Amino acid sequence: MNILLLAINSKYIHSNPAVYSIKAYAAANGVNASDIDIAEYTINHRIEEIVRGVYARKPDVLMVSTYIWNIEYVKAVIKDFNKICPDVPIWLGGPEASYSAEALMNELSFIKGIMIGEGEAVFAELAKVYNVEFPKLTDIIFEGVKGIMFRNDKGVVIATKLPTPLNMDDIPFAYEDLTPFKNRIIYYESSRGCPFGCSYCLSSVEKSLRFRSLDKVFAELKHFIDNKVPQVKFVDRTFNAKHDRVIAILNFLKENDNGITNFHFEVSADLLRDDEIELMSTLRPGLIQLEIGVQSTNPKTLRAINRTADMDKLRRNVDAVYKMRNIHQHLDLIAGLPYEDLASFKNSFRDVYSMKPDQLQLGFLKVLSGTQMSAESDEYGIVYSDRTPYEVLQTNWLSYDDILVLKGVEEMVEIYYNSGQFKFSIEYLERFFDNPFWLYERLYKFYETSGIAEKAHSRMDRYNVLLDFYKGVSGDEQCGIFEELLLFDLYLRDNLKKRPDFATDISGDKELVRQFYMAEEHAHKYLSATDYEGFNGRQLAKMTHLERYEYNPYTYEKEQLYILFDYQVRNPLSYEARTVILKESELKFGNQ
Repeated sequence: MNILLLAINSKYIHSNPAVYSIKAYAAANGVNASDIDIAEYTINHRIEEIVRGVYARKPDVLMVSTYIWNIEYVKAVIKDFNKICPDVPIWLGGPEASYSAEALMNELSFIKGIMIGEGEAVFAELAKVYNVEFPKLTDIIFEGVKGIMFRNDKGVVIATKLPTPLNMDDIPFAYEDLTPFKNRIIYYESSRGCPFGCSYCLSSVEKSLRFRSLDKVFAELKHFIDNKVPQVKFVDRTFNAKHDRVIAILNFLKENDNGITNFHFEVSADLLRDDEIELMSTLRPGLIQLEIGVQSTNPKTLRAINRTADMDKLRRNVDAVYKMRNIHQHLDLIAGLPYEDLASFKNSFRDVYSMKPDQLQLGFLKVLSGTQMSAESDEYGIVYSDRTPYEVLQTNWLSYDDILVLKGVEEMVEIYYNSGQFKFSIEYLERFFDNPFWLYERLYKFYETSGIAEKAHSRMDRYNVLLDFYKGVSGDEQCGIFEELLLFDLYLRDNLKKRPDFATDISGDKELVRQFYMAEEHAHKYLSATDYEGFNGRQLAKMTHLERYEYNPYTYEKEQLYILFDYQVRNPLSYEARTVILKESELKFGNQ
């Protein structure tokens, strides 16, 4: 018996924890692990590649994990595979199939069935059935499997009762062998369910909140740490739902920190307690990062979607974490929610932007089957696409024109804010706008009216576009300070091989720079001997960069200075190079 679990991920760096978890559970509950195969692809693979790969594995049964980002690919793959192998039963699982089971059974008349809800126990029972009874399966046998919807011999679709939720400790650890996850993000689950009932979220449908015991969690986290896994993302819907667990897990990570592994948590910021924040302040920069769903700051909107966040406390806690500068914060907004028109969304954007998140994700409402929002969509005039990911097109408060503006702003935020590549340039541009939303809106319109929106752009092109935009906003044709800020942003990230066209000529500084590096070769006054011992002055000049400026990029004050960019020492949150500001006299220290 060969049961193939097929996962089609959004990117190679992502892994699919579901297929590994259900295989591990089945193997621990009487199913021969050698009878279960796993195949992972991405939506960047061609359909025919996936079909060919699945066919080559010769499955007796094909089971596919479905999500909003892959369901169309899954449909295409299984339709073609079924034409080639019509006798191979096909089952779907995952959230997209679970909450659209009846519709999918009607649409895909060739599939055998769908696993609904938690997949571990359901898959284990199905695997046993196929192992023992295949190919002489009867409807009565399938009717005894809880948590499935299947098509009987007469073509009638039958749904069985759902099983009771699993005890989290009964689910085996799926990552003992880390070989399949090399150079990929590990998704780890220490709890299931959510204490909140946000109307747009599938997690609100499951009312039970269950936790994995801490002794198991600690042993499994230690496994990741010992193996120096780059990043572990907790998929717990609200990591800080239980205070004692937060303290215990953070203390464990602090005590076992390997200096490499990063842990990602989704938290409700207004629930963070003072002692949790205090503990976070003692963690290595980059050890953890937080994702915080703000969604809106409009009180009426928050009530409509069943969110009860204390916005004042949320802001205070986000600000407290920001000031520590050791934790990356990712804040989310959702466009298209009830009672949020364009003016209201601009205010929500301003409020969240002012919290200075390391990343601001401007997302759009997805109306998912099974959620309260789906049931209320007519009431709110929410029109959304029939295609995945079922994204909002317009509401009683937002027209499609408004949505297009927000789409443009989203793109500009991704390019110029979330990339972190334009930090100082964007901060300077903010001075020209009362609401930062207007900066990105005008930048989007500049792209549209200049005819450059549809063109492919290199990173350097983006800097040149921003320079032209600045000239239009400020009326400053000389724009010396802004050109220097752009250059500062560039060198903060990269030791450029070729200087941009707007950079000033520094050929006259060559001798001064040469003398500086000759002296630094022996003195190591500004470049650590730990990082640069054994390198001569010429090598140091190639490994670092020294640039002359007429303005201080941190204060905007006009003063001639030199900035040394040290690429061996980088900020773990922003990846910016360490900088040292020097006067001309300090460059000559070696010859004095």
